[in-house]
Amino acid sequence: MSHVALVDLEITNLDDLAAAAKAIGMEFVPDQETYRWWGRHEGDYPLPPGFQEDDLGKCDHALRIPEPLATEVAEKFFGKRAYEIGVCRRRDGKPGWTLLWDFIANGYGLVDVAGENLGRLKQAYAIQAARRTAIQQGFSVSNIITQPDGSQRLVLTKRG
Repeated sequence: MSHVALVDLEITNLDDLAAAAKAIGMEFVPDQETYRWWGRHEGDYPLPPGFQEDDLGKCDHALRIPEPLATEVAEKFFGKRAYEIGVCRRRDGKPGWTLLWDFIANGYGLVDVAGENLGRLKQAYAIQAARRTAIQQGFSVSNIITQPDGSQRLVLTKRG
């Protein structure tokens, strides 16, 4: 049974997304046109807004767990390969991309790497985007501090 969900994250920069994926142990695969998922919509879960049933499984780019980690994750699921995250152009007329993934069985290990509700990926993307913006505004990032609750804080210094 398929449960494809829209990730509550607004992607505006693919370089930031690629860096975020790398930071958590995933990889960005440009121009990959499909993402690994259950393979059919069972109708038991609403479609992501703006997407039709035929859109599921299709993407412009993808995020995946690379080897050798992918094999390690698959061993926990009796050889079932982790699902992937589809990076799709937004369907609401706004610029940017949206992320789709099938969360059945925690994406067969995808949650182990990307976090519950893909929280680790979301946080890594936010850090990358904030870092890039800070540098563009004349700051340098001197440190990233992980807080006791798992959140992260950027330490910025104004240049010159």
